[in-house]
Amino acid sequence: MGIAQAWTDCKGQNISPALSWSGEPTGTQSFALTMYDPDARAGAGWWHWSVFNIPATVHALAAGAGSEGSKDLPTGAVQARNDFGLAQYSGPCPPVGEHAHHYEITIYAVKVAHLPLDNTATSADASSMLRSNTLTTAKIVGRYERLK
Repeated sequence: MGIAQAWTDCKGQNISPALSWSGEPTGTQSFALTMYDPDARAGAGWWHWSVFNIPATVHALAAGAGSEGSKDLPTGAVQARNDFGLAQYSGPCPPVGEHAHHYEITIYAVKVAHLPLDNTATSADASSMLRSNTLTTAKIVGRYERLK
């Protein structure tokens, strides 16, 4: 992951990455997206970003769509609170001296149009709801290491 995506405490710009997807199965009513660091907190993990209720007609998010105050999220899409306590994208910033962390960005094809959550829900809440409402997923993994 680039410095543009890194959290501001890591001298980054905290810009969510541009993402696109295709090939969803029949019956997809909406999409959701998460970014999770399984290496954080001694393996307990850390939620960096969650977006759900993305309309099924949308197949991309522009760079910066998850940033605070962004107008680039599709109408109806909702961002859950991440582990920073913010309903927005918050980029990588592992502790100095730790190995490069892995950042799993997962897109979910969801079988319902709307999860019954709002932006006060946590990413863990959204993840729990997605477990029983997902048709399929696709994942990419980025890496980021904080050198200083």
